[in-house]
Amino acid sequence: MLNIANFSKLYYTGDTLSPVQKRTLMKTEMFSSLRVIHGVAVRTALSVAVSVALATSFAAAPVDALAKTSTSKSSKKAAKPVTAPQAKPAKPLKVAARAPKGAKAAKAAVVAAAADDEAAPVARGARRHRVSYRMDAHGRRAAVRSVAYQPRPPTVGQAFGLHETPDSLALRSSVAYVVDQNTSETLFDKNSRAVVPIASITKLMTAMVVLDSKAPLTEEISVTDEDRDYEKYTGSRLAVGSELSREDMLHIALMASENRAAAALSRYYPNGRPGFIAAMNAKAKMLGMTDTHFENSTGLTSLNVSSARDLVKMVNAAYQYPLIRKFSTDRSYDVFTGKRNLAYNSTNALIRNPNWDIGLQKTGFINEAGECLVMQTTIHGRPVVIILLDSSGKYSRFADAGRLRGFLETAGEPHITSADVGGGGT
Repeated sequence: MLNIANFSKLYYTGDTLSPVQKRTLMKTEMFSSLRVIHGVAVRTALSVAVSVALATSFAAAPVDALAKTSTSKSSKKAAKPVTAPQAKPAKPLKVAARAPKGAKAAKAAVVAAAADDEAAPVARGARRHRVSYRMDAHGRRAAVRSVAYQPRPPTVGQAFGLHETPDSLALRSSVAYVVDQNTSETLFDKNSRAVVPIASITKLMTAMVVLDSKAPLTEEISVTDEDRDYEKYTGSRLAVGSELSREDMLHIALMASENRAAAALSRYYPNGRPGFIAAMNAKAKMLGMTDTHFENSTGLTSLNVSSARDLVKMVNAAYQYPLIRKFSTDRSYDVFTGKRNLAYNSTNALIRNPNWDIGLQKTGFINEAGECLVMQTTIHGRPVVIILLDSSGKYSRFADAGRLRGFLETAGEPHITSADVGGGGT
């Protein structure tokens, strides 16, 4: 029987084949070659199909799954879990010490907490903190650019323990005083005799002195370098060189507590700024404000002090000026400085609340004074004056005003929690 093995044996041994055998051998070899080619083609097609399927699955898989897969594979090979290196406290200090000359201390300082955050592992879903570096001209030294956190210094009220005075409304203000505007009846009293810094509440007196001078409200007033704040180094939207009318300066000083406007108003007083400050203190004395003293027209000093009882007198006096009532209760106002338009908004969030009927208001803040607010408002048909000083928290003074309003609306009895009732001022 002639088979492939016999043909191969005859072919490779050189035995003589008949013509029929030669044709059969050629057909057999051709058949074998076709089988090989077919097998190769099938394997190639399968390989391509598998590659496409894998690529599709990887593309559809989430990044987190891939990360977990790679992490799990690497963790199997590692004998111990990898932990972030502990930050050495001495190293950041050394880097800060090698910072280029002239760099500010705040930029060169290294916060230990930041170093701990970098060394600690990041939990799933936690937000990463970016750390930026600054290189010197030669690229050999680096200093961490960070701002050292400094807690806000205590207010005068906190330093003297006024915040420890309890009250039934749990107010955040250390000084709170509410009186009936018509009868002067005390409705709520908490440390009303304490003499504390009043910040921009000062601007109510500034406005009265400006209007008492009878200077033309249409006169143009320029902002100069003398109107900058060189004590607190606060900024201002009124650039040096801005020109506004005296009326516009008064408007934004009362409504938006614009400090350079108040400073410029005092400088344009007939006798200059010293004469203006003297007029402020003379006006306070005339109103019987014995606990009050002013050192500037903006309130950006802790030397502008008063008591809640004195501020009721100042609010009642300012309420007699229609312009002060109008300007202090406006929601917004636009001015043209000679170069551009500026849009100002009220600093009192309650002005935009339709549930409040406010006839006059002023806010204030510096670190020593805390958050302050004075208002004339009508509650249940009764006009009252509310004084809130040394409140802790940006919005706490407004929340305290709401608590006092709720207290008055429930026809509560007069509430006296002052730590120094019947005593002198502090």
